[in-house]
Amino acid sequence: METFNHANGITLHCSEEGEGNKEAIIFLHGFPEYGGAWKKQLDFMASVGYHAIAPDQRGYNMSSKPEGVKAYIIDNLVADIVALIGTRKVFLVGHDWGGCVAWEVAIRHPSLLKKLVILNMPHPAVMLHEVKTNPKQMIKSWYQALFQLPVLPELLLKVFNFKFLERSLLNTSIKGTFDSEDLTRYKHAWQQPNALTSMLHWYRAFKYYKSTNDVTVNVPTLIIWGKKDQFLSAEMAEKSKDHCANGKLVMLQDATHWLHHEKTEKVNKLILEFIQEA
Repeated sequence: METFNHANGITLHCSEEGEGNKEAIIFLHGFPEYGGAWKKQLDFMASVGYHAIAPDQRGYNMSSKPEGVKAYIIDNLVADIVALIGTRKVFLVGHDWGGCVAWEVAIRHPSLLKKLVILNMPHPAVMLHEVKTNPKQMIKSWYQALFQLPVLPELLLKVFNFKFLERSLLNTSIKGTFDSEDLTRYKHAWQQPNALTSMLHWYRAFKYYKSTNDVTVNVPTLIIWGKKDQFLSAEMAEKSKDHCANGKLVMLQDATHWLHHEKTEKVNKLILEFIQEA
């Protein structure tokens, strides 16, 4: 089911499965994905009795695309999800940039969350430190510097029918993870008006990142990490767990950054077991 939700002055397009009166679990995607990338997680969680929701975050696919870099500062990204959650308490799952938003929701609004699940995204304090001081991570994050440029990144990502983004997915994941149907759906999302610029603005707004990032996360937290991630060093996973008052880390040795696609059954099982723990 597809819904359009008014939140924080914008509209968030959401993919939803399950009954609305059930416990809610919200999935936040990263770059360059969109809400539909969580389809297998939505189907699974709905099948075991949850209301599963995956928004296209602001700037992506069918959601609103405000103009200007500062529309994509972390305060706005967090406020979108806080508004989407409303007055209920939910389970929150985030991957990549969606993981960054999820961490911040847990830090700033812990009363809204029952539990937090993070896939391959370090705690904000760890990420901010590593990208500034760790040469290994600086090299892995080279594309973030490229994305700061005006106009050129949009042209690069769009040329030859989004070949750069397509190859990025295919070359950094286990062979066979993304099939032609997956890529067709991704390209449909990427070609929405102003989508590429809005997606890139998430990176361009990073220079304005201000976080209460030394605050310990008190929400029970599960970190699932694909060790073969080519973008984010696995050593950041343990450092992130150290920022959690009640944290657990599961390292998937043979998974990459795209672990929820590659190890779907394993990831789904880990999430379900964690949220059902007393």
